[in-house]
Amino acid sequence: MSLRALLEDPSVRIADLAAWLDERSPEERLAATRTLERVHQRALYTRASLAPAVDLDHFVPRDRADRTEVRHHGRNTLPLPEAFRNFEKRFCRPADGSERLFGYNAGASEKWVGPGYFVAKPTRDRPVWAARGEIVVDYFEVPDGPVADTWPPVIPNTQGLQRFVFHGTRDYMRRVSKHVSIGAAYKGERSLDHYFVLCREDV
Repeated sequence: MSLRALLEDPSVRIADLAAWLDERSPEERLAATRTLERVHQRALYTRASLAPAVDLDHFVPRDRADRTEVRHHGRNTLPLPEAFRNFEKRFCRPADGSERLFGYNAGASEKWVGPGYFVAKPTRDRPVWAARGEIVVDYFEVPDGPVADTWPPVIPNTQGLQRFVFHGTRDYMRRVSKHVSIGAAYKGERSLDHYFVLCREDV
């Protein structure tokens, strides 16, 4: 049974989806997430509200050194050509030991709209945010310290075409499985009803 078919069955629980994904090879898992359209991702985000809480270690495992890049392969639900719907969110731990991650968006649109830098952090101190997801990817903030050596220069999301895409945006993340998470996009406090699924690449 495919991941899409599982999501189309309302009796399938988030634990069942997690087990299915965990049993797949990395290549199969990524391929399955790339098949998910908006209706499937919306359903996945809703069911993931009952999943175990996601934390920063999901995005950058604790054994990774500071400023070491971890790639998450994503697929969004925006009404864009196919080439622009697959992308990566790349994360690293800052060197200052703070409870947050630095990151940016890599993909076909990067050369036009910029890297879309963000800071990811827990939402537990903001109950309204926490109800949307345990981690927020916050584009109101950009890294204020060194990032991974191979990353592009950090620029604010108010600069250039980035302001039309990333400025004023926050993404709220929920766990799906050991490698997979699902995010919902908000403009300020308004839900955009757009989602993206991420699949962590383990080296």
